[in-house]
Amino acid sequence: QVQLVESGGGLVQPGGSLRLSCAASGSIGSINAMGWYRQAPGKQRELVATISGGGTTNYADSVKGRFTISRDNAKTTVYLQMNSLKPDDTAVYFCKLNRDYLGIRNDFWGQGTQVTVSS
Repeated sequence: QVQLVESGGGLVQPGGSLRLSCAASGSIGSINAMGWYRQAPGKQRELVATISGGGTTNYADSVKGRFTISRDNAKTTVYLQMNSLKPDDTAVYFCKLNRDYLGIRNDFWGQGTQVTVSS
């Protein structure tokens, strides 16, 4: 199994910044991608940003130019730097890991961390 521990959420004013972290541990295997998704009340979960095993990044149009996804050298911790935050960014943010292990591909999710953008 894989454990994902997220941190860094909180309350921030519009225009402010937050940095989320997601640390993976356990039977990680070969990571295909890690990423961040978010779910606002009454809405479906949506992709925010992903980073592939090779380092290719992908962003939702709504966060391009404001959010940056990165990872540590061990490729087991992923970060999301969020700048110029807007009230519409308010949501629970979830970390996701996709891996290959013993010939099986799996997705794992973190428990989520609340981000609230409000004055």
